[in-house]
Amino acid sequence: MKMSDLEDAFAAAGCKQVKTYIQSGNVIFDAPARGATAIIRRIQTKLTKLLLSEATVVFRTVRELEKVVNRDPFRELKADGTVKLYVTFLSRKPSRKPKLPLVLPKERLEVIHMKNLEVFIVSRRKNNGMYGFPNNFIEKELGVKGTTRNWSTITKLVQLAMANPEPSPTRATTACAG
Repeated sequence: MKMSDLEDAFAAAGCKQVKTYIQSGNVIFDAPARGATAIIRRIQTKLTKLLLSEATVVFRTVRELEKVVNRDPFRELKADGTVKLYVTFLSRKPSRKPKLPLVLPKERLEVIHMKNLEVFIVSRRKNNGMYGFPNNFIEKELGVKGTTRNWSTITKLVQLAMANPEPSPTRATTACAG
């Protein structure tokens, strides 16, 4: 999907100051605090039409993302050439909480922490030089739709959202999963 189409879908749903960040469905926008559920529903409907398949919208306010970044369960680890750090944002509370660490050896993935609707994952470089991507693993293990972002993307989204010269108390950000 073109990011301009994504921006248009959010604007048509009633969002203001809509901006996308990188080509992975990250959208920063302003919306009234009241009626947020209805706006998210409208966004989901518009994205489902654009994608021609059911879209899941996973929404977090900037304050919620700030708390995730400030919590930083990765502080003991450093992302380098052998490690990538990810956060999966769940669309709802899972019916069961996994026993941690949750590991997928074949993909070299390890869930190290889970708090609220966020799952924190370490991905280590595989023998083929690639990294495992945790989204399908997390959705299967927890039985919940989610969307996964690189830790550096999350920290950048918070910086971008807070860079607004007149930050709105209702400023929000969302990560979208198809």
